[in-house]
Amino acid sequence: MTVVYVSHPSNRLDQYFGPRALQQLRSIAEVRLNPQPRELDTAELIAAAQGCDALIAYRQTPGPRALFAGLPQLAAFIRCAVDIRTVDVAAASEHGVLVTQASAGFVAAVSEWIVGVMVDLARGITRYAAEYHANGSAVPVMGRQLRGATLGVIGHGQIGSDLASLGIALGMQVLVNTPETVPARDGLQQAALAALLEQSDFVVCLAPANARTANLMNAETFGAMKKGSFFINAARGELVDEAALLAALDSGHLAGCALDVGRAPDQMPSPALARHPLVIATPHIGGLTVPAIEHQALETVTQLEQLQRGTMPRGVVNPEHALRLQRWRAQAGKLA
Repeated sequence: MTVVYVSHPSNRLDQYFGPRALQQLRSIAEVRLNPQPRELDTAELIAAAQGCDALIAYRQTPGPRALFAGLPQLAAFIRCAVDIRTVDVAAASEHGVLVTQASAGFVAAVSEWIVGVMVDLARGITRYAAEYHANGSAVPVMGRQLRGATLGVIGHGQIGSDLASLGIALGMQVLVNTPETVPARDGLQQAALAALLEQSDFVVCLAPANARTANLMNAETFGAMKKGSFFINAARGELVDEAALLAALDSGHLAGCALDVGRAPDQMPSPALARHPLVIATPHIGGLTVPAIEHQALETVTQLEQLQRGTMPRGVVNPEHALRLQRWRAQAGKLA
């Protein structure tokens, strides 16, 4: 029987994998779990996963060269997340290990989070709640409404496209900045970054994180934003120069900011920003809903099941290098 190791910390398993996926996984494989309420380091993971055919990796579990070298039986590294930047795919390929990634099941969840914080920023909901909790009363100030405002979306992947549709449905004018051509539709206009920053009341960063987009939002770009506008980051912390963002908030150039990601561990918002009175910070929960988490967890189970049947699932990264997978299937055939 296939032996699979699930690297999720014990106190994250229910939320980030879930009982339904775990039950299905146990129906097709012998499952070993991380007993620790923390991420195992690479040496610990190598010791714990000896003899395993596959490893279902928590989003924070890296895949360095040492891991693939230290687990000679491992045939598949199945990442229970979209992001595989911490996986050394070249090293996995050299050792014949197949790498897979999950698809984005969190599109609706993240888009809804963004709409929620836009309303919060525009109407001061969190601020009022804090005042009432502390004092039993609150002083009302004039708010803004989304209808008629301009939404600038940097990036037009699945989340950016979904958010643009929601913005249009709310009566917003939507500007999109992306290298790819965006199909024309009512209420949406593709724009250069400078024009988007200058015209938008809400700027939402959804660009992919790579060398080209590192510190995309910096002193220059924050300075180019409309005075009194709002900034929202639901992508990756590496996209933002945090010192520049703090300066833009402190100077009053930006009216507020919402962050679900940052440069703290596990892509959490950095404490210095999270504590700022003009910032709404959440602990990387944009995609933390049952449908979103189950989508990725169940997809990893499906990927393993398809590999057992001899087919390559959606999400494979280096199928041409999966030499250990061939040996695993051959051994499984002998035992059948």
